Amino acid sequence: MHKKTDPTIHDIARELNISASTVSRALQNNPRISLKTREKIITLANSVGYRPNTLASNLRNKRSNTIGIVVPLINRYFFSAVISGVEDVAFKAGYTVVISQSNDLANKEISIVHSMLANRVDGLIISIAMQPTNYEHLKTFRKKNIPLLFFDRTVAEIDANKIVVDDFMGGFRVTRHLIEQGYKRIGHMAGPQNLQTYLDRKNGYIEALAKNDIICDESLVVTNSLTSEDGINAVQYLINLPNPPDAIFCGNDTTALSSMIYLRDKGIRIPEDFGIVGFSNEPFSKVVSPSISTIAQPGFLMGQKAAELILNQIEHKEKSFKTLVLPTELIVRESSSRKMG
Repeated sequence: MHKKTDPTIHDIARELNISASTVSRALQNNPRISLKTREKIITLANSVGYRPNTLASNLRNKRSNTIGIVVPLINRYFFSAVISGVEDVAFKAGYTVVISQSNDLANKEISIVHSMLANRVDGLIISIAMQPTNYEHLKTFRKKNIPLLFFDRTVAEIDANKIVVDDFMGGFRVTRHLIEQGYKRIGHMAGPQNLQTYLDRKNGYIEALAKNDIICDESLVVTNSLTSEDGINAVQYLINLPNPPDAIFCGNDTTALSSMIYLRDKGIRIPEDFGIVGFSNEPFSKVVSPSISTIAQPGFLMGQKAAELILNQIEHKEKSFKTLVLPTELIVRESSSRKMG
């Protein structure tokens, strides 16, 4: 065989005096080719450093074998766990996962999605940015019949597979726990209410208050983007109210941590004077002091389920859609445990 930088199946075929189609089938372990012939072809292919032309194969099959995934923030434990779950399933199925983050910016999300569309991903898994948009960039996937799946943060107006956690019950359990610990005025730091995720958490909070004959005081509810700085500003506002809260259900662990640090610097004892519960079970929540009570979300499982659903759409052209609701778990730690035992 003549030495070439990139040997082809035609080179292997000439060397063995067989057809290129036989080489191709053998390299795909097609049972129509005898085991002896397959072994001979594979041995020669390995010796000359043959590599399949994936791009050409993909063009023939009209498939890129890639799945796009867009998350708001890669450095959040929940989103990184989802990504790991997606990759776990996708890799075993022969797919590559292309990952991008929107930084919770609508324009960046739009640009990323258009780029993934141009690069012909076979499907897109996305948790939308906090900033509201018209979602036309995502509707394009539906118009082109490219599989689309939402997780955590979804778009109600687009028919697609969706995977969420039971945010309502998560908010309900947090609030009920704080009431059981003897806190009387419980505030809530909520995320943007255009997102069903945060609306459900707030509604769970309100329902738990109502179940315990507590009227929801809207002055104790602060809506923001749930950044660390937002947490500081919100808790500063709340404790300076004429009738301040003695506990806060924070929409995520980031604001729970920044709130706790601010209160501690002000000499307010946690949990004796003030209770705090977060949401998401970030790794830092169990190692800070006091450790932060929170809601755990099954991120890895959510990613696995997301990959399974979108691969089913890609491989089998599944047309029906479903919404999976996964359970959450309340993890009680020091920041809200005022009643010992």
